[in-house]
Amino acid sequence: MTGATATEAVRELLLARIRDVPDYPKPGVVFKDITPLLADPVAFTALTGLFADQCVRYGATKVVGLEARGFILAAPVAVRAGLGFVPVRKAGKLPGATLGQAYELEYGTAEVEIHAEDLSADDRVMVIDDVLATGGTAQASLELIRRAGAQVAGVSVLMELGFLAGRARLETALAGAPLESVITL
Repeated sequence: MTGATATEAVRELLLARIRDVPDYPKPGVVFKDITPLLADPVAFTALTGLFADQCVRYGATKVVGLEARGFILAAPVAVRAGLGFVPVRKAGKLPGATLGQAYELEYGTAEVEIHAEDLSADDRVMVIDDVLATGGTAQASLELIRRAGAQVAGVSVLMELGFLAGRARLETALAGAPLESVITL
């Protein structure tokens, strides 16, 4: 099997393990549930391998996971790639000194935080999350990484909801760093 064929086979495996939940969390929304993927050791291992390969390819030294499902994906990727893991959390969840970044939601604002001492100027950081929707959380995380003095190696997501234009929102914040999505819907 060639690399492209193998990658497409992995995409198909992953997509088959993502369950659509209609009208959750509210009517009209189709929630993409990744828990069946996480429960399947073959699928979860394949996804972890894809992300770890991206970390190596882009020269990452640390992996950032975005709360909350990004933690589930990014932590094993960091272990597999031999890198450190740094969580980006909702405001008020990290003890000690933090850097915070507010961002716009559809109706209001939110804030995420990071421990600044977990990153240094020598770090190249790969951001990993389950879904890229509108891009607000990812954009805030990129700003936090740079404010902490580190470089952005790239952003990798399991699913990109293309119809929500998150990629366009991130274009400036990426500053030339790659954005990869395993599945685009």
